[in-house]
Amino acid sequence: MASADRATESEESLVSLYRPSTILPIARHRDALLYLVENYPVTIVVGQTGSGKTTQLPQYLHQARWTEEGKIIACTQPRRVAATTVATRVAEEMGVRLGEEVGYSIRFEDMTSPRTRIKYMTDGMLLREALVDPLLSRYSVVMIDEAHERSLSTDVLLGILKKIRRRRKDLRIVVSSATLQAEEFARFFGDEGESGEEERGGNRDEGDGDGGRKELAKIISLEGRCYPVDVLYLEEPAENYLEKAMQTVFDIHLKARSMNMHFPDKPSNVQALTSTLNKYRRVKGTFWREEIETAISTIMERAGDLHPRAPQILPLPLYAGLPSDEQLAVFDPAPENHRKVIVSTNIAEASVTIENIVFVIDCGFVKLRAFDPRTGIEALSVVPVSRASATQRAGRAGRTRTGKCFRLYTQRAFNDVMTEMGVPEIQRSNLAPVLLQLKALGIDNVVRFDFITPPPSELMARALELLFSLGALDDYARLTKPLGLRMAEMPVDPMTAKILLNSVNFQCTDQILSIAAMTSVQNVFITHEGSKKPAESAKRKFAVEEGDHLTLLNVYQAFAPKFNKPNAAKWCKDHYLNFRALSRAVSVCQQLRRYLDKFNLRVSSEGGGGTPTGEGIRRCLATGYFAHAARMQPDGSFRSVNGMQLWAHPSSVMFNRKADWVVFHEVVETGKKTFIRDVTVIEKDWLLEYAPGFYQLRK
Repeated sequence: MASADRATESEESLVSLYRPSTILPIARHRDALLYLVENYPVTIVVGQTGSGKTTQLPQYLHQARWTEEGKIIACTQPRRVAATTVATRVAEEMGVRLGEEVGYSIRFEDMTSPRTRIKYMTDGMLLREALVDPLLSRYSVVMIDEAHERSLSTDVLLGILKKIRRRRKDLRIVVSSATLQAEEFARFFGDEGESGEEERGGNRDEGDGDGGRKELAKIISLEGRCYPVDVLYLEEPAENYLEKAMQTVFDIHLKARSMNMHFPDKPSNVQALTSTLNKYRRVKGTFWREEIETAISTIMERAGDLHPRAPQILPLPLYAGLPSDEQLAVFDPAPENHRKVIVSTNIAEASVTIENIVFVIDCGFVKLRAFDPRTGIEALSVVPVSRASATQRAGRAGRTRTGKCFRLYTQRAFNDVMTEMGVPEIQRSNLAPVLLQLKALGIDNVVRFDFITPPPSELMARALELLFSLGALDDYARLTKPLGLRMAEMPVDPMTAKILLNSVNFQCTDQILSIAAMTSVQNVFITHEGSKKPAESAKRKFAVEEGDHLTLLNVYQAFAPKFNKPNAAKWCKDHYLNFRALSRAVSVCQQLRRYLDKFNLRVSSEGGGGTPTGEGIRRCLATGYFAHAARMQPDGSFRSVNGMQLWAHPSSVMFNRKADWVVFHEVVETGKKTFIRDVTVIEKDWLLEYAPGFYQLRK
C-alpha cells in the first residue's frame, strides 16, 4: 500500500493550488500523518475544528495512492449536514464535480458513482453497508470524524471496525477525536489480545511494541489555528435566553467598532447556538414557532429599525432539517455592508467550519434525545451543555482572528452545573435499531459485543423486549426470517419497518409508504408571518378526525400528482405547505418502495391499488406503534400504559380533541409538559390483538 513518500511532485503541486489548504495547521503534519497511517492500523488524530483534518486528510490519502485498485476512502460524520457540506467543499478544492471522484451518502440521498474515491457519509450509512459487505472490503481507509461526540452509530461502528480489523490487516482506521478522549480510543483499539492465534504468523511490522506485542494505535496532535477568544459570562442568570441572545446580537452589531472588533475589509460575523427546542409558549393567545425560526424573524423585524446607511444584518438559519441549498447559504460571503448572523443548533459546534465567525453567542443548552426504559418512550429534551461542548463552541470565534464568546449563563453555572463531558448517546438511547443491526451482522451475543462504553442493562433488556414483540426476534433472541432480516435492512426505525412490511396484509401499502415518508421529513405545514388564521384554515382542508397520520396521507396524495409540475411550488405556498419537505417525501417514498419490491412483496403502483379503509390503515399503524400507545384522561391529557402523562402537541390534529386510545410517533419535552406528535386514534382491542406479548388485560 502507499507510503508517505509516494506522492509525486505533481500531486504535491496540486495541493499548493489551493492556498487555504496550504495554510491550514494540518499541512505541516502531512508527512507524519501518512507515515502513521502506513505503519499503524489505527491512527488517532487530535485536532480542533478548523485544523483541516476533515477536508485535507482524505485528500492526502488519495494523493498517496490509498485509492488505487478501485479502493475508497470513507470519512464518516455524526451529522448529515456535515457530510454534505464537507463533500461539497472537498470537491471544489479538488476541482471535480460532486458525486464523481468525491461524493457523499446520507439516509435517502446518495451522491456517489462508480468513480467515487473519497466518500463522506454518516456513520449510520457505513453501518448499513456492513450488512451487505461485512468486511467493508471496498474501503482501504475508514476515518471516523468527530468521534468524541460519541453518537450512537459512532460507538457501534467503532466496535464493528475493531472486529473487522482482526480479519483485514490491510484496513487502516483513522479516528478524529478531542483531546480528552484520545487515550480512551487508543486503549479501546489496543486491547485486542494480540498474542491470539489469528495474529500469529503475521510477519508485517505494525509497530515498535515490546515483548512481541505490536502497537496498534498511535496518537498525533494537530495544533489548531486558534486566536485568543475572550469569554464573557452573565452576572445574573437570564430569564429568557432567546430574548437575551437577540439583545446580544444587536449589542454586538452596534458596538463592534467600540470593541475594536470591526474590520472594514473582513466581515466579523456572529454565530448564535441555540437548543432549538420545539418550544411553544403563549404570546397574546397564539403559539410561537421553533426557536430558530423565531430568532430569525425577530432579528429581521428589529433590523428594520436600523439606520438605512448603517451596516445591515443578514440572519441565516442552520439546522439538520434545513434543505441542502439553504444549509450551504451560510458559507456564502455576506453582501457588502452586511453582517451575517447564523442561528444554529449544535450541528455547527463541530465538523462544519464557517469562515469569518468572530462572535459566538452560546445559550448554554442543547437538545438531546433520551430514552426512558421504564416508560419505553424516547423524548427530546433540553439540557445544559457540557463544559467540553462549551469550550468547543467558544473556539468557533477564534478561527480567523481574535474573537469573543458571549455565554448566556453565569460562570458559577459553568463550574458547578455543567458536567465535564456529555453522556454518550449509547447510554441514553433506544437500542432497538442498534441491536437489530448487530443481529443482522451475525452478532447474536449482543451482551458480549465490545462497546467502547457499555450501555445500561435496562436499555438492552427493553430493546430486546420490543424487538421480540415486533416479531423481529424469536424465543432464543435470534433474528427471525424473513421478517427480522427485512426489518434490519430497511433504513427506518424498527416500528416503521414493521408497518411497512405489514401493509401488504392490510392492503394499504401505498398509503403506509406515503405515511412513512411524510413522518421522515420535518415542518410539512408552514405559517407565514401574520398568516396564522389562513394557515389553520388551509390545514383543516386536509385534516382527518382520526388523527395526524391520515392527515399527512391526505397532504401527500394531494401533492404527489403535482410533483414535477410547474405549479407545484405555488400550490404548496397557496396551501401553506413546505414544498421542499413534500418533494423530499416523494423521494423517500420511492426509495422505500424499492425495498418492498426487492423483498418481492406485492406493491401496487403509485396512486393505484384502490382505496383501503381508514380503519385498515389505523390497524396497520397499531401493529408497529403499539409500544407508543396512550389513553385520554378526563383533563384532556393522555396517559401512556406505563403511567406517563402526555399532551397532544399544538400542531397535532388531535390537539383539544377527544379520543379514547391513540398511538403516536414522537415525543417532545418542553418545559413542564411532554407533548406527543403524529397522533392517530386506535381501538384498545387492537393492542391485545397485534401485541399479545407486550400487553395483557388486567383482570
